[in-house]
Amino acid sequence: MQKKILIIEDEQSIATLLSYNLKQAGYETIVANDGKEGFELALKEAPSLIVLDLMLPSMDGVEICKELRLQKVSTPIIMLTAKDDEFDKVLGLELGADDYMTKPFSPREVVARIKAVLRRSEGIKVQREDSSSSEMKLGELKVYTDRYEAFLNDEQLEFTPKEFELLVYLMENKNRVLTRDQLLSAVWKYDFAGDTRIVDVHISHLREKIEENSRKPVFIKTIRGLGYKFEEPKAV
Repeated sequence: MQKKILIIEDEQSIATLLSYNLKQAGYETIVANDGKEGFELALKEAPSLIVLDLMLPSMDGVEICKELRLQKVSTPIIMLTAKDDEFDKVLGLELGADDYMTKPFSPREVVARIKAVLRRSEGIKVQREDSSSSEMKLGELKVYTDRYEAFLNDEQLEFTPKEFELLVYLMENKNRVLTRDQLLSAVWKYDFAGDTRIVDVHISHLREKIEENSRKPVFIKTIRGLGYKFEEPKAV
């Protein structure tokens, strides 16, 4: 069965080029040239992945990404931006985008990125299905990987898909020092050419949600000059 890719892009020439190359690579494509239409198609068509432009009429890419994640839509998103601006990239990733690309780009690179993101999302599903235990617990923090849920002191926490994947990976590797590059490779499955701020932003968000005091973390420790380490809080 062909995987369905939703392209939300208002520049007709780019949308046509993307659609052609994705069809050549064996994907089914749906194209929306308007933000509101794209958002509605994302909910209606349940695509395997969304290619989302940042600047769109009626509803921009940031708003679409934010609303989809608020509605618990975990479909992978690759965000497109014409701006070579770190703020735009980090903002998109903060809101739950899985990857980003800056225009101009080659269609071949887009296809490669899509394949990588889909492989990762499919791998996560298989790993959860094969897992003998879906519950992970450290102190008062409980994570259920099969249900995509996490609780702290019995209160449910809300995470973006990427934040959740990062938390699970940290917990799976507790007491190990993990470099930012290791986290980029393991969680994002893509070489961001040393753009480690992506990791720092997500770590900061995790701390805000699981730490009593994010400035004095007890779960996620910063190891200066190296990276991060996830620890079980010491009993008081």
